[in-house]
Amino acid sequence: MIVELKYGRRGLRVEIPAQVSCRVLRANTAGALADEEASVNASLHHPIGSRPLAEIARSRISHRHGVATASITVSDITRPVPNSLIVPQVLNVLNTAGIADEHIAVIVGTGLHRASTEQEIAEILGADVPRRCRVTSHVARNRSTLAYLGKTSRGTPIWVNREFVEADVRIAVSLIEPHFMAGFSGGRKAVCPGLAGVDTMRVLHGPEILSHPNVREGCLAGNPFHEEATEIARRAGLDFTISVTLNEQRRITGVYSGDPETAHAAGCAAAARNTTAQIPEPVDAVITTSAGYPLDLTFYQSVKAMTAALPILKKGGTLIVASSCDEGIGSPDFTELMLGTPSLKEFRDRLKDPGFFVPDQWQFQMMCRALETAQVLYFSTGIPADILAKLFVTPIASVEEGIARALERHGSGASMAIIPEGPYVMPAVFPSR
Repeated sequence: MIVELKYGRRGLRVEIPAQVSCRVLRANTAGALADEEASVNASLHHPIGSRPLAEIARSRISHRHGVATASITVSDITRPVPNSLIVPQVLNVLNTAGIADEHIAVIVGTGLHRASTEQEIAEILGADVPRRCRVTSHVARNRSTLAYLGKTSRGTPIWVNREFVEADVRIAVSLIEPHFMAGFSGGRKAVCPGLAGVDTMRVLHGPEILSHPNVREGCLAGNPFHEEATEIARRAGLDFTISVTLNEQRRITGVYSGDPETAHAAGCAAAARNTTAQIPEPVDAVITTSAGYPLDLTFYQSVKAMTAALPILKKGGTLIVASSCDEGIGSPDFTELMLGTPSLKEFRDRLKDPGFFVPDQWQFQMMCRALETAQVLYFSTGIPADILAKLFVTPIASVEEGIARALERHGSGASMAIIPEGPYVMPAVFPSR
């Protein structure tokens, strides 16, 4: 059997031996909307749990004596959000309501990721948007660009992009998909962590929150990460969200615009239905990916693939990950942390120290969940094998080699599952009756 994995821009063909008992897990086939542009337009004018965007904008103008500003936050290059289709329509609605392009800013919500390049901004937004209004990248470490909004009910300090907070109309465009910390991405997450300061992030991504059992894919109820992000977005004054769900072909399957919490909840329910893939029992080995470009640009992002596969993997099983990693390990902070940590025990011990903080340490902490459960075999054409070996994974020359190693570990009758879309699919064990 030949299976096409999402890998880089071109994909990866993998041959599965005929004797291997293997299940291919995919998201439920959701048909693309017949007219994506029309669906986005309709959603802006008939939102969920909210007044139409134009009405919100007009009300802010009246309060500002004829002049108002708007800020639109979008995801960076690591999220395949169809911003070039959505953002121009948002601009047109704001223009019609009386807010000119010169009073609108588009802010790339980088979180703690690096700033977006001009080429990436063009890819994210298309050619038209940067010509119409100002586009900037959020800088989490520059406090002069942040506004302090007090503390959450849990005591998390709230630092959020100042330009976004001070705008009269605040809008987020995002993608709703499973997320290994927040349950689902999109909505409130566009503000936090997308536009949050590093002091907010160090708590939200700290050991206490991330060790909570409900901080995982598909879980919103009782998830402190989700609850904190929601409160922070509310305090930042997020007025309106436009979120989409996508199918395997990256086509829009649903548009959920309106109230940041109500619309997001509707989108999450749809995403859960569309992304859950069930098997009757856990397997010995899972082959997964980082979902191809742009999510597999770095090793950092591939941690999402590792944790997403755990619900269907037996304790002590084998996890085979294919991720291009064309941009290497990740940020300088994450790279230094990974390469400079001699053992998992030392890292766990450092997490117990209240004074310890390294940006991106949270990704390593989440990765530990996979390392504690499975042997992780890793295929990448972007990171040399000798460097991969320092990242607590076992480098392999091909996915086929990984399959052979899994069969050696678990026997010729080993059970396997393949997740070609990686973290875009939520695998689950649902015993048959």
